[in-house]
Amino acid sequence: MDPSRLALFDLADRRLAWIGRRQEVLAQNIANADTPGWKTRDLKPFAELLARGGGVAPWQTQPNHLAPRHRADEGRKLAGERAPDGNAVVLDAELGKIADAETAHSLVTGLYSKYLGMFRTVAGR
Repeated sequence: MDPSRLALFDLADRRLAWIGRRQEVLAQNIANADTPGWKTRDLKPFAELLARGGGVAPWQTQPNHLAPRHRADEGRKLAGERAPDGNAVVLDAELGKIADAETAHSLVTGLYSKYLGMFRTVAGR
């Protein structure tokens, strides 16, 4: 069995692609921090992408498990968060999002490596 064809690895690949695209969008926001009128951009949450695409969505399997939560403020700006030139980039917020994306990337690649290691062990390699 080819492990790359499993749904788990497909999900990890999709998540990594989403994280990479999000890093590009956030980098554009930071690069345009001094551009008059620039409005910050962000991607929709990955869970929303999965739910829309018919993929695997997170769910609560036991009542005592934590329910999935989404940051309601992600990708939105509050009124008054604009520079006098109309720029809406808040560097601290963008850097926080980049740190979140980097953490998610580390988690996904770590899980990917662990599962691949388990498949190698089972296959005797």
